[in-house]
Amino acid sequence: MSDSAEAALDVLREAKVPLDPGLSASQIGILEDRFSFRFGPDHAGLLSLAVPRGPGWVDWLGDRTEIDARFSASVDGVLFDVRHNVFWPEEWGDRPSDVFTALREAREHLADTPKLVPLYAHRFLPAAPAPSGSPVLSVHQTDVIHYGSDLLAYLQKEFLGIPDKQQSEHHVEFWSDLADGRWL
Repeated sequence: MSDSAEAALDVLREAKVPLDPGLSASQIGILEDRFSFRFGPDHAGLLSLAVPRGPGWVDWLGDRTEIDARFSASVDGVLFDVRHNVFWPEEWGDRPSDVFTALREAREHLADTPKLVPLYAHRFLPAAPAPSGSPVLSVHQTDVIHYGSDLLAYLQKEFLGIPDKQQSEHHVEFWSDLADGRWL
C-alpha cells in the first residue's frame, strides 16, 4: 500500500472520522463495473485500507440510487447552469437558442469530460486514468474550486485545518478550467 494512502488514513483517524473496514480488490472492481468508472490510485488506495462513513461520505456498499445521485451531481450542476444561468463554454460552439437543444448538446460535451468520483459532500476526485496526486475539486454547479492539491492535502485541510500551500501538478480537463475561472 502506498505511503500516501497510509498518511490519508492517519489524518482520518486523527480527525476521529468513523471508519469501516477497507474494501477488497473484488469489491472495488464490482463498484467500478457497476458505476462505469475506475477509482484513481489515491482513492482506491484509501478505500482498500478503510471506508470513511457518516454524513457527507459515500456509502459505497449502500443504496445504488444514492451513489448514482452522488456521481451525477457534478454534471447535473453544470446542466443547471446551462439551463438557468446561460453557462456555455466557447469551445462548445454557438449556444442553441432552444434550451432543450442546449441541454442535449451540453450533455454530449460533458460525456467527453473526465468523470468525477464523489469523495465527501460535494468534493470529488477525478476517475482513473487520472494519476496519483490528482487534485480534489469542490463542485457546486459551475462553481468549482481546487480544494486540495491531492487527497492527503485535502483531508488535512478539510478535517485538521492545515492549509494546503501547494498547487496540484495535474490538470483535470474542463473541471480545472472551471476552477481557474476560464469561462466565468
